[in-house]
Amino acid sequence: MTDPTAAWREKVAALGPFAAFETHPADSELVLPWRALSEVTREGNGILRERITAVRGALAARGGRPAEAVEERVAASVAHLGLVARVLSPMLGLAALHALPARPPGLDELRWHSGLGGAFALSLPRETVAAVAMSGSGSGSGSGSVVNHGTDPDAEAGADARAGAAAMDAMLDGPIRELNDAVAAFSVSPRVLWGNVASAVNGAATGIAAAAPALARPARTAALLLLHRPRLRDTHTLGAPLDGPPDDSPAAPNARFRRRSCCLIYRAAPNAAGATCGDCVLVRP
Repeated sequence: MTDPTAAWREKVAALGPFAAFETHPADSELVLPWRALSEVTREGNGILRERITAVRGALAARGGRPAEAVEERVAASVAHLGLVARVLSPMLGLAALHALPARPPGLDELRWHSGLGGAFALSLPRETVAAVAMSGSGSGSGSGSVVNHGTDPDAEAGADARAGAAAMDAMLDGPIRELNDAVAAFSVSPRVLWGNVASAVNGAATGIAAAAPALARPARTAALLLLHRPRLRDTHTLGAPLDGPPDDSPAAPNARFRRRSCCLIYRAAPNAAGATCGDCVLVRP
């Protein structure tokens, strides 16, 4: 049988390495090197601490310093930003191409094998991607995506909006909140953690717009809808959804995204005098 997700994997992979993913049957057994992403949130197994330690060493090496010279909470925040960006980017890619899955996968369903220096390998349940692929083929929405192919345009738009909001909240209140809660144990404040999430959302949309300019508007629309969910509404300065002109993409100079917190990476440099990120609260407008 033809894998209905193959074409979609290729389309999303073209949007950048953080968006790319592989797929696996939801009920299949884990085969090394693949592991459940939920392991990073489980207390006592040391997986998250191991990753944060590795990030800490990498950050210290950039400044020619020992790992102990970098605060653990700084490394934890940077590690967290990488994790949430990797989880969110494929979802934004699917949303820009067609729709966000109605039931985004949880951390137990996502699989990874760890690596530093770029996007780690990530695998999504095949059924999640197939549901989006089927809805995109015009075969009906079923329960797999936020798209509703009804006959009443007004009812369809209302149903889509409600389903989209529910899917976004499920993602933020599920796998993203679980990652936040796990990293908070390393003295990283919720304000910084949710700011990291907002930055990851905006960064994913910016990357999609750069890789595929034709998708700039749907990517921006999906990002704005996410950024204005209750969890993220106060983490940034971006205006209300769709308040700008049609070409006001996340990659545009007037996109106005600025987070209200700092990911702390500047503190990894000697004397805490490193460069800040372009969307940082510490950067003057």
